Amino acid sequence: MARVTIKEIARRAGVSKGAVSYALNNQPGVSEATRARVRKVAEELEWAPNWAARQLSAARSETFGLVLARTAKTLSEEPFYMGFVGGVQSVLAGKSYALALQVVADLPEEMATYRKWAAERRVDGVIVVDLRVDDPRISLLRKLGVPAVLVGDPSLADGMACVWTDGTSAMTAAVEHVASLGHRSVARVAGTPEHGHVWIRDQAFAAASRRLHLDVQVRHTDFSAEGGAAATRELLSTVKPTAIIYDNDLMAVAGLGVVHRHGLRSPHDVTLVAWDDSTLCRHTHPTLTAMSHNIVAYGAEVASRLLDLLKGARPQAHLYSTPLLIVRDSSGPPPG
Repeated sequence: MARVTIKEIARRAGVSKGAVSYALNNQPGVSEATRARVRKVAEELEWAPNWAARQLSAARSETFGLVLARTAKTLSEEPFYMGFVGGVQSVLAGKSYALALQVVADLPEEMATYRKWAAERRVDGVIVVDLRVDDPRISLLRKLGVPAVLVGDPSLADGMACVWTDGTSAMTAAVEHVASLGHRSVARVAGTPEHGHVWIRDQAFAAASRRLHLDVQVRHTDFSAEGGAAATRELLSTVKPTAIIYDNDLMAVAGLGVVHRHGLRSPHDVTLVAWDDSTLCRHTHPTLTAMSHNIVAYGAEVASRLLDLLKGARPQAHLYSTPLLIVRDSSGPPPG
């Protein structure tokens, strides 16, 4: 069936196309009687707005953008972003805003997406995740004039609005936890080092380990289950740490499987600590000790701050939380 046009509505209602536009967009310029007649005709013709055209012409698109530079496979498996996006959506739905979610392969493709969105006025603002050290996206978004809330530490945000969790304090607590159990050989399976939050945890892990005189190893990988499993296999085949701290729960669960396949037990042979504390951590055997925070609420806080920014609020850094140590069955003293 052909799309009903404004021209057809105008012909049926006996008014100009401009009057139809005013009436359907609830703008002044027509009488209430004309507005009611136009809307009645539009309803009879089952007219639906062309949202793409409206977004290009309107002052606001009522859409926020979020770009995730992840493989589709990793994204489908990683609990963090499922919870985070759910939190964002919970706020936007109540404000009649939509979320444009774009999954891309890498950082250059992400930056190209911002350029496209800005040129087409597709979004009113963006949420930026996985901040880098000296992140090139910050200067690009400033140049484009796109309002943004960054998800990451103020030391990485260069004065832009950001919402962050205290990774330094959380990592320190994780290291102190395993040291308090008596572990001296401690490993960390970390995410990719170009990510700012990984870099911050790197510094905190090194500092706490030096202070506590621990023998440590770090293996950086890509946050995936495969990467976590491979790093764990390497550690157990070489340095044989008695405690391992993981940068997300997906890698920790994969690492637990490797521990079992090596004929080892947790916590009897190796203590495991995860990050983010999704439901995965509570349904493994043993259940996983984790640095925990409410990821859904984190996403909701970020969305709320971006809405505030559009209302004219000054860009500020908001500390959302310090992840809390939740001790479960995977924690125990070293063997022997």
